[in-house]
This record gives sequence, structure tokens and C-alpha cells, in this order.
Amino acid sequence: MSSSCVYKNRDLYLNKLIAFQDAEPVKVVTGIRRCGKSSLLKLMIQHLLDTGVPKEQIVEMNFESHDYRDMTSDGLYNHVKAMAIPGKRMYLFFDELQRISAWEEAVNSFRVDLDCDIYITGSNAYLLSSEYATYLSGRCVEIKMLPLSFWEFMDFYGFQLRETTSSLGGTRKQAVDQNGERYELREIFDAYLRFGGMPGIADVGLEQERALALLDGIYSTVVVRDILEREKRRGQRQITDPVLLRKIILFLADNIGSTVSAYSIGNTLVNEGLLEGGSRKNAPSAHTVQAYVSALLESYIFYEVKRFDIKGKEFLRTLGKYYIVDIGLRNYLLGFRDRDSGHVLENIVYFELLRRGYDVAIGKIDNAEIDFIASNADEKIYIQVTESMTSEDVRKRELTPLQRVRDNYEKIVLSLDPGLETSYEGIKSKNLIDWLLTE
Repeated sequence: MSSSCVYKNRDLYLNKLIAFQDAEPVKVVTGIRRCGKSSLLKLMIQHLLDTGVPKEQIVEMNFESHDYRDMTSDGLYNHVKAMAIPGKRMYLFFDELQRISAWEEAVNSFRVDLDCDIYITGSNAYLLSSEYATYLSGRCVEIKMLPLSFWEFMDFYGFQLRETTSSLGGTRKQAVDQNGERYELREIFDAYLRFGGMPGIADVGLEQERALALLDGIYSTVVVRDILEREKRRGQRQITDPVLLRKIILFLADNIGSTVSAYSIGNTLVNEGLLEGGSRKNAPSAHTVQAYVSALLESYIFYEVKRFDIKGKEFLRTLGKYYIVDIGLRNYLLGFRDRDSGHVLENIVYFELLRRGYDVAIGKIDNAEIDFIASNADEKIYIQVTESMTSEDVRKRELTPLQRVRDNYEKIVLSLDPGLETSYEGIKSKNLIDWLLTE
């Protein structure tokens, strides 16, 4: 299962870029490092070439390259201006632009001085923070990129979905590889749970040592470049302790899907002796912990989900939950293990809902909780995620909160083993893998 150097398709994102092609907003692709942003720019450039845009009208710069190490905002402006062809529309692609200080001034000037269409990537939410927003307010569109979905994972490894009908009339889905070999979907899903969805894994293959080396590289780059180095560049000295940073990362990775607060993180680190001099007075303040957590959210390694009180119709300020952007990264941090698989499945569902364009919250109803409320302009869905729906106790636990919600929106329980019943009083029970593979 190797892959060649041809860029694999990421149509979900490419179609969004194409939809905004030649429109005024600056296209900003954000997401954790190595989730495929650079490849997406290459795919967009290929699309332009395929549709007749001459190569000389395309300017492509990757600021991770040594060539641009000392470039300033003025240098960037002069470089691009020199390449612009008078009377022709230019297509400008800037990869990891956050490495150039005051880059937004150059980008704003391009918009004013050139006939151009601009595409940017960045591995830190800081890119789109206040200073930037004031420069380009309302004039940029953000495309949030994530690691591979399960559907994309199958595609990257060359699997195709086949549906077969048995002589008894039942249908089942299987995966078929390039050699015609058949696999159970569960087997491929288990590989996805193990290795995660970082696109680079497709290049090294599903082999644990190599995959871990790749994930180690991604993790180190995110922590060093996007968190520790950036703090220095911003002249802020809040995040100075790499040991504390790693401890907080391990804590959040270990507690995906559990309600936590900055205060509880600091206390746990001290109580479990995870911080040197583990005494109450050495505990990091909630304020310090929150600064570290914010940096992790800004570098897209963790995402925070707020809780929503369904009856009170308001977001609750306390105790959100955190999910990790890639399960492979979590396995790299914590080791491969079978515990807490329920939370791992929740993690996968959460990011799939984001890919599908939903806003996601955790639902609170009385003293019970609903894993996710997913909503967009047109619909709302209440979702519970569990490993299996075959035991009576589990069914009761998962269905009760949904039964308390008194509106007519769709309610679903997703599980790897839904049992035979497809519906309980209007609440649908679906197979999680099938759900992930429905477009």
C-alpha cells in the first residue's frame, strides 16, 4: 500500500477553494501542520494550469523554505511586484505565511496594487487573530483543513467500497484494494483508529515504527515552531516551560471527551506528582494553565467544545471538553491501548461533524448529557456515540437523555455494534462505520 508523488485528491477542500476562485476574498487555509495544506495549494495550482491559466501568472512561495528565511514584508512585496505581469491577473500562493512578520501589510497592498487572486496557508490560529482581522476584515474566507476522514483514509490507501448481496438477500459492505483483495471495513477502521489520519502516513505505510517517527516529527514541529518559537516572536513570555507544556498535552490527550477546567488540570498535575516539587504552592495557576491550553488550541492540536444547556437555551461557561485533532497523535503520545475506546469514537465523530460543516456543542439536559448537538443553517441533530448498543443497560443510558429532548429534530445513536433494531421510539440506531462512509 504505497503511494506515489502524485497529490492525492482532497476534493472536500479543493472544491471550496475553486468555489472562491477569482472572488475578492483572500483564501486562508488553516489547520495543524502536515494535515495537507501545502498539497491543497499544489492541487489548486494544478487546477489553474488545467483550466488554462499560464504558469507565469502563478507565484508560489513556501516560507518554510530557507530561500525566504530573512525575507521581510517589504521584501515579499517587492519580490511579487517584480514578478507581476502588467495587464494580467496574478495568482499568489503563500504557504506558512505566518513566518513573515507584518505579512498582512504586503497582502493588503497586493489587493490594492495588483489584479490578483490570493491563497494563504497557516498552521496557527494566531494568523487570523485580531491584528490580521482589522487589516482584512470581511475580506478573507477561512477554509479549515483537518487530517483525513475515514473516507479519505480509505481513498489514500487505494481501497474502494463494494456492496455485495448474499444468497439470503442481505447486503454487506466490504473494501477492495488495487489487487482485488477484499477486507472487512472493521479491519480498515481499526487501522484508522491506530494510525490516525495524517496524510504523510500513506507515504510511510501502515507500519508502526515508521508511523510513530512521522508523528513524532509532526508533534515536535507543532510544539517547537508553532508554540514555543512563536511565543518568542510575539515577545510574550507566557509559555516558557516545555515540561509543563508536554504535561498539559498528555493530560488533555488522556482526557479527551471528559469535562475539564484549567483549575482541574493544574490540580491533577500536582496531585499525581506530575510536576516537579509537586506541592500546592507550586501548582501552576489556572491563568497559566489556560494560557498553555489556548496555545494548544491556536496550533490546532486540540479543539474545545462548549456545553449547551438545552432547556435554558444557553452556552455554559464552565467545563468544556477537548478533543485531539488526530487519534494517531494521541496513540503516539500515550501508547497504543484499548481503554476508553468510547471517547476515541466520540473524538472521531466530533471531527467528522466539523468536516460536514456543523457547529458542534455538548448538550446538557437536566443532569444528563448528550454527546453532541450538531447544527447548521438548515438542521439540527442530537447524537450519542457508544461502542455497542447490544446491552440493555447501555441502551437505557444512551437513549434516556435523547428521550428527554422534546423537539422534533433528528436523534441518532452511533455505535460499532448497533444490534438488530434500527430505531427506538423515533431515535435512530446507526452503524458508526456506515455513517462515516456516507457522503
